[in-house]
Amino acid sequence: MSVVTVQLGQCGNQVGQQFYDVICSDARAAQTQTFSAASCERFFHQNKHGDLVARAVLIDMEPKVISQSLSRAARCGRWRYGESSHFSQRQGSGNNWANGFCVHGPRHREAAEDLVRRQVERCDRLAGLVAMMSVAGGTGSGVGTFLTQALRDAYPNSFILNQLTWPYRSGEVILQNYNSVLSLSRLYPLSDALLVHQNHVVHRICSQLLHIRHISFADLNRVIGQQLGSVLQPALAADSHESWSRNPVGELVSALACHPEHKLLSITSAPHLPGASLAFSTFSWPALLKHLRHMLVSSTTVERGAERQVPSPAPGGSGFNRSLANLLVLRGKEVFAAQTEGFGDASLYTPWLRPPEALTVWKSPLPFNKYEKSATLVSNSQALLPPLDHMVGKAWNMFASRAYIHHYTKFGISEEDFLDSFTSLEQVISSYSLLGS
Repeated sequence: MSVVTVQLGQCGNQVGQQFYDVICSDARAAQTQTFSAASCERFFHQNKHGDLVARAVLIDMEPKVISQSLSRAARCGRWRYGESSHFSQRQGSGNNWANGFCVHGPRHREAAEDLVRRQVERCDRLAGLVAMMSVAGGTGSGVGTFLTQALRDAYPNSFILNQLTWPYRSGEVILQNYNSVLSLSRLYPLSDALLVHQNHVVHRICSQLLHIRHISFADLNRVIGQQLGSVLQPALAADSHESWSRNPVGELVSALACHPEHKLLSITSAPHLPGASLAFSTFSWPALLKHLRHMLVSSTTVERGAERQVPSPAPGGSGFNRSLANLLVLRGKEVFAAQTEGFGDASLYTPWLRPPEALTVWKSPLPFNKYEKSATLVSNSQALLPPLDHMVGKAWNMFASRAYIHHYTKFGISEEDFLDSFTSLEQVISSYSLLGS
């Protein structure tokens, strides 16, 4: 089964390009033909020249980033984007969600839907759609939200996963909190799950673990692409009978987003090492899983911070990150000997769901991203509750002061629309707050 990605705005297109680069490199490095074939079928089709062509649609209201993505993919020589799989205009959305959602989205809906339809028709069977977008700007958030709504109407029975990049807590766009609140509140009922990457978290990985001195958005996007690839590449589930997973989007959603009020997914992974350190590093499953479990319990964002002693959570206790469900993806040498019982501890989860239903484990004996052993945890937990609450709080303070409201009302977004968005996200915050009850 195949996955079609929809890359939206500057961030979505840059993340998508890095993602496909990771996927193609991993498939080419695989030691088994069955894995390579499964990966390529999932994410690429072949043109008449035998080139791997990404199952992707690129959309932006400005042409620069799309042109860069097309040329970088072509220059790498391993894969490329389709010649007619992209759409751009000459004027962006001005970092205004309302401009993207109310103007550019409706105006270009037919062209965007047609590009997606062509990619879907190339799939023998569609596993799902993955929309990659930022929630801070105008095109990614506004057009991305509108197009997600259009795709839900066009493909009501298909899985839709939104990969969202959350902005730094300050300093990117003055309207970022408004844009984020409007995006999240509209996406919540449309998407099957929202997989979130936070810029400040990825920045810490680049700085503290990869030791990158001058961190660029390309560095951030590379980490995001690697984490996405570690989850969506083929793997073996407990009931897969030695066959690579067929529907990564559907299986991920089924494992993690089992309740309509809980759709926010966070992602952590280990290890993260500079390339120069790989040859001098050793890995063990107990150490990797200990780091990952500590990050889960304490909601720590990078494994260095998880090295401190974290006591085991107690049923009904407070101060711990409670989960609704977790997906553990292990890749590398001796993977079938890895002991994952620590993630089945009932005290990690909400009391109204038993661990056998709450924990899913996927494994692959093949190394990923040059690591002999690697582990990724996708968690539907309270980890995103503090940043969500912070985002909504800052947006509400601006709204209460009536700051910048006219930037949205002139495009048709009313104050009632804002109030509806706040109400919707306050319900999400309340639902996640009650996970430990």
